[in-house]
Amino acid sequence: MKEELLDVLDENGVKTGEILPRKVIHEKGLWHRAIVVAIVNDENKILIQQRSLNKEKNAGMWDISVAGHLSSGQDSLAGANREISEEVSVNLGFSVKVKDFRFMTSFRKIQEFSEHFIERQFYDFFILRQDGLTEENIKMQESEVQAIRFVTIQELNELRESGKLVERDEVYEALTEYLFRL
Repeated sequence: MKEELLDVLDENGVKTGEILPRKVIHEKGLWHRAIVVAIVNDENKILIQQRSLNKEKNAGMWDISVAGHLSSGQDSLAGANREISEEVSVNLGFSVKVKDFRFMTSFRKIQEFSEHFIERQFYDFFILRQDGLTEENIKMQESEVQAIRFVTIQELNELRESGKLVERDEVYEALTEYLFRL
């Protein structure tokens, strides 16, 4: 499998014109862009996924519905749509459209997992509301995801407090604010 190529960004999130393999970007700790999507059903429950034990970071931890890097040349909405298709294919007989996404916030984060794995990412966070969505409608990508479930915002925050949820404080705070406004 060919390694994914990513656009290198400067510290302000502007593309530098350089395109490198994801592994090189992480080894050098270069800035790049990722997306995060919270999929929420008509009961205001959030889809979460348990990351595969084979993942190089946060293996086995629970995470928000979908997260991933933007491939070179891709915009955030296209990346969000691709990641949904790859990680948790939703089988409801219709396709997700750009208008279905609600942009929530952007933020940047630095995380050092090892001397040779440094994440310097700009994140774009979206919410995707899907009525009628249940666990039975979802097909997981088993190489990425080992389990899925829907949780209330209270259950999500309990997982967060117990340290069983991937650290994405900006996402969880924006999601909590959004759900309590409804």
